[in-house]
Amino acid sequence: MADSKKQDVIDTIVQEGVVPVLRAESHEIALQAVEALRAGGIGVVEVTMTVPGAVELIARLNSEIGGECLIGAGTVLDERVAARCVDAGARFIVSPALNVATIEFCNTRDIPVLPGAFTPTEVLTAWNAGADMVKLFPAGAGGGPSYLKSLRAPLPEVKFVPTGGVSLENAGDYIRAGAMAIGIGADLVDTKAIRAGNAKVVTEQAKRYLAAVSAARSR
Repeated sequence: MADSKKQDVIDTIVQEGVVPVLRAESHEIALQAVEALRAGGIGVVEVTMTVPGAVELIARLNSEIGGECLIGAGTVLDERVAARCVDAGARFIVSPALNVATIEFCNTRDIPVLPGAFTPTEVLTAWNAGADMVKLFPAGAGGGPSYLKSLRAPLPEVKFVPTGGVSLENAGDYIRAGAMAIGIGADLVDTKAIRAGNAKVVTEQAKRYLAAVSAARSR
């Protein structure tokens, strides 16, 4: 049973329904992106390890807005990096692949962990190892919402967060197929628009994704 703080994080991810996957070439762009997402109503963000100085950025975000926004770490490939992220204040850990040692580490620290998995065997291995949710990745490459629905038929207890190929057009389909939340990268976190001084593009897209998830859940 997850402790109350851990469960609160899981509940927040599910309630938000949208997990922005933040990739940026600098802290400045990343910070602007987070503010644009928050202006659009999104209160969770996954800072990937591909951002230069990602661990330091997590620490900064956690210090400045950690009480108002759930800051997690993404593209975490092993338990060593997971430990650095957790020590910096990351509230959840996401990986594109399955690493059992990372899952075990996060469980010892009571940190929600979302390992990446694609095949039924990978999904079940992740779940049995103690994953709190499973990042179905790359979701779009294997049949999209229909593939998620097929996986959930024999594995109804698994909480899926599809990522990779999720768009505004199919976001609602993923929710209706049983996704607990959806992960979105460049289609939501448009760093090109931010660099061009047009962060409102990100804010408006955030509102659209939240509306799509809300509409799908209400049906």
